[in-house]
Amino acid sequence: MQQKKTTARDMTQGSIVKQLILFSLPLMLGNVFQMLYNTVDSVVVGNFVGTQALAAVGSTTMIVNIMVFFFNGFSTGASVVIARRFGARDTERLHTAIQTTMATTFVLAVFFTVVGLIGVKPMLRFMATPEDVFDEATVYLRIYIGGFSGLVIYNMCSGILRAVGDTTRPLYFLIFTSILNIILDLLFVLGLHAGIAGVAYATIISQFVSAGLTLLLLTRTRDIYRLEWRGLRIDGQVLGEIVKVGLPAAIQSVITSFSNVFVQSYINAFGSVCMAGWSAYNKLDQFVLLPMQSLAMAATTFVSQNMGADQEKRAGQGTVATVSLSVGITAVIILLVCIFAAPAIALFTPDEAVIEFGVLFVRTNFVFLLFNCVNHVLAGALRGRGDSTAPMAIMLLTFVGLRQIYLFVVTHFVANTPMLVGFGYPVGWMACCFIEVTYYFVKWGRKKPAMLKES
Repeated sequence: MQQKKTTARDMTQGSIVKQLILFSLPLMLGNVFQMLYNTVDSVVVGNFVGTQALAAVGSTTMIVNIMVFFFNGFSTGASVVIARRFGARDTERLHTAIQTTMATTFVLAVFFTVVGLIGVKPMLRFMATPEDVFDEATVYLRIYIGGFSGLVIYNMCSGILRAVGDTTRPLYFLIFTSILNIILDLLFVLGLHAGIAGVAYATIISQFVSAGLTLLLLTRTRDIYRLEWRGLRIDGQVLGEIVKVGLPAAIQSVITSFSNVFVQSYINAFGSVCMAGWSAYNKLDQFVLLPMQSLAMAATTFVSQNMGADQEKRAGQGTVATVSLSVGITAVIILLVCIFAAPAIALFTPDEAVIEFGVLFVRTNFVFLLFNCVNHVLAGALRGRGDSTAPMAIMLLTFVGLRQIYLFVVTHFVANTPMLVGFGYPVGWMACCFIEVTYYFVKWGRKKPAMLKES
């Protein structure tokens, strides 16, 4: 099959900065629109349903993230394997990797949907969700998890496209489905008066549409990364390669998210108003994270393709360039959000008490997100080299272990205040940055790394 220049991007040649920008910009915009799914839910709920409903949506975020981040880890492993084979021009093994990725995705999506539905109430109880938001949180979470497979399939399909350098067409699909989500939100909430259930249904319908579009793209393309239903199977050897990179990333993401459930439980102790403020803060936080997350994905693909093409020096140069881009872009966004913190939080709710809490969290934590720029990009670059265990261990040590120790000590021996609890995030970010930078330069800065073994 003939490869089309317009559908894939070869990152093993040409200007490094240009390749990174052209790759990451559509990805960044796509992530913005994907983030709009839950953000629009929060805006509509906060303004047209109520503060308790906004707190209910916010209280489910960490639970959803546990499931989403597991699949993101699996997607990372698949992307590394696919990108290496694309960079090496290994068409046959590329095809096998794609078929295995999608077959495994379908199996895991069903499994996690069932487990997630069973665990809704126990997880909400575990987080000490207040009774005044418990019922609405249960309704929202059950509907969301019921349609979870749409999000998973879309993310995995876009991960395949990302591995071969195509970030543009997934962006078009996200723009369309994000607009669809807004329309359905307003229809269900304002037109049909469906409340918090309405925004959940709007989200999962939109996610299924995006999944269908990306699946259609992969099955209709004539390019080398085409998905063929007849050849759909799980190859044990390829799955092993994916798991080698993806499982540590998935474990790190899941345990970190699970640890954040404890953070949410600390916040829940301050009541629904503080919870709503924390929820609004987290929505803004997720937007600020988008550039660094997109560039981290760019680093993974860039390094993977270049390692597949045996271009170690270029892989290292791309890592440095990606970190610089991430810090610069994020610094500008942080400055703007901190200046306009109150109006930004007010998008989610008119409640002055909620706005006050949201602004407090923003202005306390946001500047420290610059440390996270380094954390995410270096972790992405390390995974692109096949070194997935080290970032997992470092992030678990700092994002989970150190953060929980800090929260226990502060709340029991210093002062149990919302500001000090919220500052548990920056404590983990700063420690992770110091350890990860040290590790990267000690292990990879002075010697040529061994590539992932491929039989």
